[in-house]
Amino acid sequence: MDKINQISPQEQNFLQFTGDIANFPKSLYLIGELPTKRAPTVAIVGTRKPSTYGKEIGYKLSFELAKRGVIVVSGLALGIDGVAHQAALDAGGRTIAVLPTPLDAIHPRAHHNLARQIVQNRGALVSEYAPGDAVYQMNFIARNRIVAAIADGVLIIEAAIKSGTLHTAGFALDYNRPVMAVPGNITNPMSQGTNRLITSGARLITSVNDILDEIGASQPRTITQTKLPLANNAEEACIIKLMASGVRDADELQIRSKLAPHIFTQNLTMLEINGTIRPLGNNKWGIM
Repeated sequence: MDKINQISPQEQNFLQFTGDIANFPKSLYLIGELPTKRAPTVAIVGTRKPSTYGKEIGYKLSFELAKRGVIVVSGLALGIDGVAHQAALDAGGRTIAVLPTPLDAIHPRAHHNLARQIVQNRGALVSEYAPGDAVYQMNFIARNRIVAAIADGVLIIEAAIKSGTLHTAGFALDYNRPVMAVPGNITNPMSQGTNRLITSGARLITSVNDILDEIGASQPRTITQTKLPLANNAEEACIIKLMASGVRDADELQIRSKLAPHIFTQNLTMLEINGTIRPLGNNKWGIM
C-alpha cells in the first residue's frame, strides 16, 4: 500500500466544513487523495449480510451516483459497504473508505484489493488511528461518525433493528445530515431497520433522483452518458435489453428471450466472461 500521510481536516478544502462538529478528529491519516474542493458526497452503508435485492439496489444507486459525479463514502466493511465502493469504481467515479483500523492494518483483509483499487482510482482511505495503534471494538462505531460527518447525506440500504449501521444514521441526525433509506421486504429481518427509519421520518428512496433532491444536488455533472453495453450478437443484445428492463432471474430471462436453453446459457456465459454482466446470487444476474 502507498505512503500514509497525516493531515489536518481544517487545512483540507474537502473537509473544512467539518470544523463545526465537536468530536471530529483534529487529525486524520490518509492513503490516496481527497478531492481538492467540496463536491456532492453521499455515504452509503448497510448490513454485512445483504440480500440479493440489497446488493442489486446498493450497486445500482452507488453506480448511478458516481456516474453523476457524486463521491461515494462508506466503511470498506463486508456487504453493502463493499458493494458501494465497487460500484463507484466500476462507474469511473471516486470513492472514500473510512476505516476503523490504522491504515497499516486494512480491515477486513478480504477487501485489501478493493482498498488498493480505491487508491489507484483517485480515491482515499481514511482513518483517525495512527499506524501501529491497537484496534478496539468501539472503533467500529466511532468510525461511523466520520462517515456521516464527511457526507452531505447518509443512505441506508439494508439494516437490522439492532445494527451498527443505524449508529451512522444517528450520527447523521446529530450533524444535521439528511438520512435516507431504501424500503425492503417486511419479512426480511435486514429490512426492519430501514423500514423503521422510514416510518420515523427518513426519506424513502426509490431512485437516484430522490437522493440528489435530498442533498440539494439535483443537477451534478455526468461523467459519461449512460447507455447499454455493446453486444456481440443478437442473442446477447436480447439478454442485455431484458436485464435493462429489470429482469434478473436467469430462468425468466431464458423464457422471455425465447432462446433455446443451450443457446441462452452459451450467451449468458460469454456475457459474464466479457465482463458485461455479473452474478448476483440465487440464479440472478445484473449488468455491470
